[in-house]
Amino acid sequence: MPTDPDLLPQPAWSARHRGEHRQRILKAADLLAGAAAEVLALALPVECVCCGREDLAICAGCERRLRLLTRHPFRAESAAPALMDTDGSIILPVVAAGIYREELAQSVLGFKRHGQRQLRSVLANALGRAIAAAAAGDRGIVLVPVPSSNSAYRKRGFSPVHLLLATALRSSSLNGISCQDTLRKVRITGVPEALAGGQKGLGRGDRARRVRGSIRAVRRTSRGGLRGRPCIIVDDVLTTGATLAEAARAVHQAGGIVRGAVVLAATRAPVAPPSPT
Repeated sequence: MPTDPDLLPQPAWSARHRGEHRQRILKAADLLAGAAAEVLALALPVECVCCGREDLAICAGCERRLRLLTRHPFRAESAAPALMDTDGSIILPVVAAGIYREELAQSVLGFKRHGQRQLRSVLANALGRAIAAAAAGDRGIVLVPVPSSNSAYRKRGFSPVHLLLATALRSSSLNGISCQDTLRKVRITGVPEALAGGQKGLGRGDRARRVRGSIRAVRRTSRGGLRGRPCIIVDDVLTTGATLAEAARAVHQAGGIVRGAVVLAATRAPVAPPSPT
């Protein structure tokens, strides 16, 4: 598996036919959904989140470029300092669908703000490819999504990771892989005022302190829970890796065997000024 798609030469891709499915009935469903979206656009105008073209949440050209950006899932933990030990050893392996840039970054932001169906479909396909690469044929894997905070859920009305997973798991390439929604965000006390806002702009140490103890696993007896089962944690964007590390700790405490993590996009760790001592 390549370490960074930026280092790979870009091949000349053949033209892609309309639709993601081989079965005629599924192709017909895609065509009907596209036609419905065009009709709806007459009443509720939308614009491509990438280029601003009217009538579609993402136009055909930008969707194709997004597919190219996520065609080769890659290992991304080396850019996340919270997931690497001081001696360079890997604490938690992570597979990313693509680099957080250009059409992928714009689509992720647009989906998290509005949750459009068209963006959901193309991003779920990218996430599914990354999950299949991380699972490496193991059908006994349990996917564990990282939860949204309560405030983010109230603001959006949905959890982006959960929506994408629900769509991705319909793919035949993920047959046999299950999902357990066992993680919950909890309120933590004693966080310094400087760390109480969002994570953007915080460095490795500050992010780790801000999320420490913020995720726990709830007990689920109806489906056997996570105890003794191989798990892959799923999130949307990887930065320093502090959130994934905290989620892995919660899964481990619940008895799950953490095999790694999958993210939709990986970005470089933000540069932040040192914390005052």
